[in-house]
Amino acid sequence: MHKASVWVSLVVGLVLGFVGGRTFAPVPAKVAEAPRAPSAAAAPPSARQRPPISPVVYKVPVDGSLIQGSESALVTLVEFSDYECPFCSRGHGTVKQLQQRYGDKLRLVMKHLPLDRHPRARPAALAALAAGEQGRFWEFHDVLFSNPRAQQEEEDLERYAKELKLDVERWKKDRVDPKLAERVRRDENLARLVGATGTPAFFVNGRFINGAQPVEVFTGVIDEELAKAEALVKGGVPRAEVYARTIERGVDRPPAPPAPAEGARQQVEVGKAPSRGPANAPVTLVAWSDFECPFCSRAVPTLKTLEKEYEGKLRVAFKHQPLPNHPNAKLAAAASLAAHEQGKFWEFHDLLFANQRQLERPALEGYAKQLGLDVARFNQALDSGKFDAVIAEDSREGTRVGAGGTPTFFINGRPILGAVPVDQFRRVIDEELKQAGVATR
Repeated sequence: MHKASVWVSLVVGLVLGFVGGRTFAPVPAKVAEAPRAPSAAAAPPSARQRPPISPVVYKVPVDGSLIQGSESALVTLVEFSDYECPFCSRGHGTVKQLQQRYGDKLRLVMKHLPLDRHPRARPAALAALAAGEQGRFWEFHDVLFSNPRAQQEEEDLERYAKELKLDVERWKKDRVDPKLAERVRRDENLARLVGATGTPAFFVNGRFINGAQPVEVFTGVIDEELAKAEALVKGGVPRAEVYARTIERGVDRPPAPPAPAEGARQQVEVGKAPSRGPANAPVTLVAWSDFECPFCSRAVPTLKTLEKEYEGKLRVAFKHQPLPNHPNAKLAAAASLAAHEQGKFWEFHDLLFANQRQLERPALEGYAKQLGLDVARFNQALDSGKFDAVIAEDSREGTRVGAGGTPTFFINGRPILGAVPVDQFRRVIDEELKQAGVATR
């Protein structure tokens, strides 16, 4: 097969999802926690075709952020990252390679984007910023990425502070300083503005790179930007002004995606499914999901954003569609319903999506204990098989209305397939609210 045809096939495959289980992938133009990079064994680096990077330049300011490297560097790499994100850890290694390769031609700007499904990410970000108040941000930053996510509990963070010989009492005080929390919020707001809704996200002189891509992807873009920057310098632009000149005509935000073709409205009932939000809300969103599906986990922060924005106007319900290619998905679904019997479905839901690689029975029992459930009652409910019929019925209903893959959503019966950008949900919700005569956000 011709190389170009292979690349086109790969792209189409990502958009349509995995064939076996019909898992719907998110739209590639938006950032999500990056999928695993292709194995180097599949093709030597020289044979791999790097994905095209858009020439669009975004206005990504660097003021108020932690910067490593010279102000006169010709290329600025802005990173939005999350210390609990495994793909960010992988991206951190790539950034280290780039710094070694390009030296003083490259500067790194760190911005924080702690994801909701990573409960330790925000405390870790504040811990690193507090270390920065004593001039040790980058050392703390490196320590966080060099340790597994399981080693970022409070005692671990304090141990890192001691190992770096920080004034620990001052560090503790700085961690709760509102000004540091505000810095994180500013980074989060900027990320949303420029379309970086997941981690890691990078901007090379304003050009967006999605996820923990192979180093060749970065070097290709950096080399292009270096050539442009050197031309500016030859034209009389001071080296320290290259970044500002490069982004001054950039865009503030990505263009709104075109409205996708929409399937027919379906008759979808909440029934006894776990739900939150007013029962009489003018808009009801029913999700068919799978706790082992990576694309389903990417939709979790999107739904939380919508619940906040449309509080009192939106009801969200959850139904199960465990896919056959996910061996632990059905057991996880049953466990969530066992937690639901004790009033903790959504808390259990969040833990499952935050720990998708740990969904075996002992892990599920551990989550039940963590949430303070009656573990004996939880185990008895799981052992009884009482939820098999509920899960099977959810799955049959999902297949009937067109939710054979995950995630699939219905907003007042109007289908949305896949972990699509939040604006696509907003458009449908706003239309439904308008039709009901209710004010939007």
